[in-house]
Amino acid sequence: MEITHRRILKIAFPIVLANSTVPLLGAVDTFVVGQIASPIPIGAVAIGSLVISVFYWFFGFLRMGTTGLTSQAVGAGDHDEVAALLTRVLFAGFLAGAGILVFQWALFYGAFVLSPATVEVEELALEYLGIRILTAPAAIALFALNGWLIAQERTKDVLYLQLLMNGLNAGLDLLFVLSLGWGVQGVAIATALAEITGLFYGLFICRKTLLSAAARAWGVVFDRVKLKRMFVVNGDIMLRTMMLEVIFVSFTFIAARFGDVPLAANQVLLQFLMITSYALDGFAFAVEALVGQAFGAKDRPALRKSAVMCAKWGIASSAILAVIFAFTGGDIIHLITKSPEVQSEAIRFLPYVVAAPLFGLVAFMFDGIFLGATQTAVMRNMMAVSVIIYALSISIFVPWLGNHGLWMSLLISFLARGVTLALCYPRLEARADAGAI
Repeated sequence: MEITHRRILKIAFPIVLANSTVPLLGAVDTFVVGQIASPIPIGAVAIGSLVISVFYWFFGFLRMGTTGLTSQAVGAGDHDEVAALLTRVLFAGFLAGAGILVFQWALFYGAFVLSPATVEVEELALEYLGIRILTAPAAIALFALNGWLIAQERTKDVLYLQLLMNGLNAGLDLLFVLSLGWGVQGVAIATALAEITGLFYGLFICRKTLLSAAARAWGVVFDRVKLKRMFVVNGDIMLRTMMLEVIFVSFTFIAARFGDVPLAANQVLLQFLMITSYALDGFAFAVEALVGQAFGAKDRPALRKSAVMCAKWGIASSAILAVIFAFTGGDIIHLITKSPEVQSEAIRFLPYVVAAPLFGLVAFMFDGIFLGATQTAVMRNMMAVSVIIYALSISIFVPWLGNHGLWMSLLISFLARGVTLALCYPRLEARADAGAI
């Protein structure tokens, strides 16, 4: 199995480009409703899109688990299992989406109990959600489809899929809201149509596999052992992701105790972490695919080479991000917020997000390595250790240093994730050597 820098970049670069379209789409959504002479539509789209994103985020494990399982089948040369996996994970995605449809009103009720929005905003947000939720099966199936494509290094297809969906969504936003005056409903319909179109395009580019006999060998597709493995892998990832979310949610809740200005400043600075995530995703996905294939092929040297070479690109990217944040962070903050108080506070804590790409790199890369090898129980357990370390850091540093202590604790949690997984890495290589898949 040949691992080259060219191959890594061929996987990573389209993912970075695809990720760059996501914030642009959010900006278009905000722009079109911002042309309505009322703050209510902006609030409704903000609340509605947040709620639906949380619902869908819960099933993001389908993307990660599918990449690991499929890449291992590719590495093992089991083309029939690669085809069967596509059908299997698409069924899982459709089933999960159907579950959201069935329980939508209970989910909406729970979301708005926690929401601080006004009645007017909530009513419009419910209209938005009522439209968006109809395409839940398509949206969640797309997680699985993307994971399957990434595992086979077909990240150009992922890029084309994202460009189609986000481009269509933005164009329909302009048509439905600015030309036809459909307001918040127009934004929701635009996104729903983009998701359906994206799914059909995804199925089209995978048509050769879906029409193969292996993809319709129902005894293999619904094999009990393979289904159990898929559920175990995805269950571990789900628990790990929920614990990660606990860190970020608690970070915001604790920041709220310091007052409105520090809370707003922290929210501004969290956008830098989102940029970091988008930039490093490409190399994390590359290492998932390559390590998974090496693990499936029982090729320990290729596994190590994949990890080392992807890490080198990750180090370079993190260093570049840190330099960019250091020299342009103030300008970015002034673009995001016009409040002088928030600007001043955010700039005061800017050094933490300058350091964040370097602190987070190890965690990003080892997440990708362990996902590719589907050693998800280790990820789950080490995340639990990291949450405990984060909680201890909060209890020690926040009473003493306030918001500085909060940011220090977040960076420590990044480091804890990376170091704990790094300590487990030798066992992962040994399992690959032994063919323990």
